[in-house]
Amino acid sequence: MAFADLLEQVGSTGRFQVLHVTLLSIPILMMASHNLLQNFVALVPPHHCSAHTNLSWFQLSPEETLQISVPLDPAGRPQRCQRYVTPQWHLLNYNGSSAEEGSDGVLQECMDGWSYNLTVMTSTIISDWDLVCDLRSLKEMAQTVYMGGVLAGALIFGSLSDRFGRRNLLLISYLLMAVSGTCTAFSSTFSLFCLFRFGCGMALSGLVLNSFSLIVEWIPTRVRTVTGTMTGYCYTVGQLILAAVAYFIRDWRWLTLAVSLPFYAFFLFSWWFHESSRWLALKNKPEEAVEVLKSVARFNGRQEEGEKIDVKMLQESMKKEMSNVQGSYSVLDLFRTPKMRIMTICLSVVWLSTSFAYYGLAMDLQKFGVDIYLIQVIFGAVDIPAKVVITVCMSYVGRRPSQSGALVIAGITILINILVPYDKQTIRTCLAVVGKGCLAASFNCCYLYSGELYPTILRQNGMGWVSMMARVGAMVAPMVLLTGDHVPWLPGLIYGGAPILSGIAAIFLPETLGMHLPDTVQDVEEWGSDQSSKMSPKEGMILQDTQLNLLKQAS
Repeated sequence: MAFADLLEQVGSTGRFQVLHVTLLSIPILMMASHNLLQNFVALVPPHHCSAHTNLSWFQLSPEETLQISVPLDPAGRPQRCQRYVTPQWHLLNYNGSSAEEGSDGVLQECMDGWSYNLTVMTSTIISDWDLVCDLRSLKEMAQTVYMGGVLAGALIFGSLSDRFGRRNLLLISYLLMAVSGTCTAFSSTFSLFCLFRFGCGMALSGLVLNSFSLIVEWIPTRVRTVTGTMTGYCYTVGQLILAAVAYFIRDWRWLTLAVSLPFYAFFLFSWWFHESSRWLALKNKPEEAVEVLKSVARFNGRQEEGEKIDVKMLQESMKKEMSNVQGSYSVLDLFRTPKMRIMTICLSVVWLSTSFAYYGLAMDLQKFGVDIYLIQVIFGAVDIPAKVVITVCMSYVGRRPSQSGALVIAGITILINILVPYDKQTIRTCLAVVGKGCLAASFNCCYLYSGELYPTILRQNGMGWVSMMARVGAMVAPMVLLTGDHVPWLPGLIYGGAPILSGIAAIFLPETLGMHLPDTVQDVEEWGSDQSSKMSPKEGMILQDTQLNLLKQAS
């Protein structure tokens, strides 16, 4: 008897699993709210230098005050970062001695701060802390710090969850997200804002890692693919929820609080979650594992079958479970042999560029000149058909052409957008939506393709490595936007060029559609010598069994 048989004995798709997966999926709806929150809390409102303070006793309208205080840029709008040293009275065509005063038009920095047009958001971190002009790079730094927290959280929570259990770390992640989010909303300085956003990033990694672990370790193989797809769509729906919440809550502090408070509720009901009995057994806690299995059996109405399970039966099942373990391996083994090295390098490029370009598009919605709430809804909704199309392509065309094609098409659409005039908003938005959809499809393909390419003995290490590369790409993406201050078209060139280059790199990966899953490094090195053999039904079940388990590390 294997562990999967014990799960069937207590009920593998009963009321417990339905409630368990549902409660674990609800918080995933709020993940996008924190991942993409900066689109709204760091929205840059139209702004210009504040007028001279000594003009208040003149009987001037706001338009006249602005006219004599702030020069216009080439587009006819008030300059953002400069104003006249002295009021330019001659611009009002007044007569008198003051008409010539200050007519030299010498400019200075915004000595009295800035004035903001707060019609889209009533307040943002930009307007509260004047993160404009010389400080405009701090906006991108805030998102980079958040993504750094995601990376740190993956490293920290990944090791701790294997040591202290999935349930305990998930409880901590919910509480950390709630507290960090709340503190973010009440941050008095930008430094504190970044510190608490780093905490939110760490919590998000712990949430993803342990949620998927608890999901896949309590459901049978036959429903893991469907369950994984459904939980993946929870993130997509979460993008739409963020747009709706942000539309009604337009103050960045209240918005941050609104997407953080639900995690207090998640923390409270997560005490009901059962620890993974599989993990308990592997950690030499068989008595606790048996009690958890019996509890699940009672919940599913199979108390009699549950009472038959004892420690000896559990230990026998885990021997079967661990029979394929073949020693200890490290990340260095991904680079020791020629084919493994080439494969890892290509996959690293694919994951890094996919994440890099994805967040480069998703985190810069203002540049499209469309209502930011509408574009957030469109960008979220496009993931639904994109994931369906790429799944069909992977099944019938193959993994390699699907992966390469999605990246190349995404890159081409981003590059074309550089050539489209800014006033052609509809065309620019359509191209961006296609590009974002292709990158979402590329992500979907990455998970399956990488899991099929890496051998069984290195699959966890391999997926951990490429997911780390994805997080590095997400960290770098915001900083590339700063190059646009000097060369406006350069960010688009970088965001578009990276997917095309990685799409070319994907061509050098072997095709895995219908092929045997590699078990050892030697299998990978010999790949191609016997490509006629197709994947057996048993291997197909094994792949389904592993994909959701790998997703917990790659998300």
